Amino acid sequence: MNLIIVSDLHIGSRFFVNGTFEHFLSQMPDDCELILNGDVIDNPYMKLSPSHQRILNLIKLLSFRQKVIWLKGNHDNGYLPDRFGNVVFKRSHSVGNRLLITHGHDFDQIMPRNQWFMKAFMRIHDIRVKLGAKPVHVAEYAKKWNFFYKVLRKNVLTNAVKCAIANGYEAVTCGHTHYAEDVVFNSIRYINTGAWTEFPAYFVQVTKENIQLKKAEEYHNAVQQVNSLFAN
Repeated sequence: MNLIIVSDLHIGSRFFVNGTFEHFLSQMPDDCELILNGDVIDNPYMKLSPSHQRILNLIKLLSFRQKVIWLKGNHDNGYLPDRFGNVVFKRSHSVGNRLLITHGHDFDQIMPRNQWFMKAFMRIHDIRVKLGAKPVHVAEYAKKWNFFYKVLRKNVLTNAVKCAIANGYEAVTCGHTHYAEDVVFNSIRYINTGAWTEFPAYFVQVTKENIQLKKAEEYHNAVQQVNSLFAN
């Protein structure tokens, strides 16, 4: 067993670190399954730049060689191709009772109930950028509002863990909050894979022995070490 789980690529966003993710894809072992855990697309109705379209094309090509599962996130709604290589589209996925994998927006009771606030917040962020503030993804800016961001994170975490307990899972991994973390709550391990709209980018690797949250750069270094061993 060898699974790689990533979330929140937001392909199409100006903040998607497409070069880093393309390099990550190029190092994916042939024996591993790739799980795209939601918000793969930023805006399903937006025309992609050539470099971002290339990432989708690479994912499609990868699906002909090894298993690729795309779990739907809230940003993916509306992106429903009739066929996309051999990619499997699902709502959630599980590894026995070890791990539940789902994007996390279904556990979010904060943002859907406060749409007026979210729209105002994004408007404020846009104005900041126009006035000269550093352009960053709105989720990265939201982290500066520490108290409110913690409320969102805790809400998703709590509901994800409740779902895991109710369905007999030992652990659950989500995206959605753009905040990478690995904690134990009510005896359930909760892992969030963060986002590929800022550095560092994270992923979860699942093997027979372990479930690990890792930085993408650590994966690159590990592959380089293995390649050097074989070269020698």
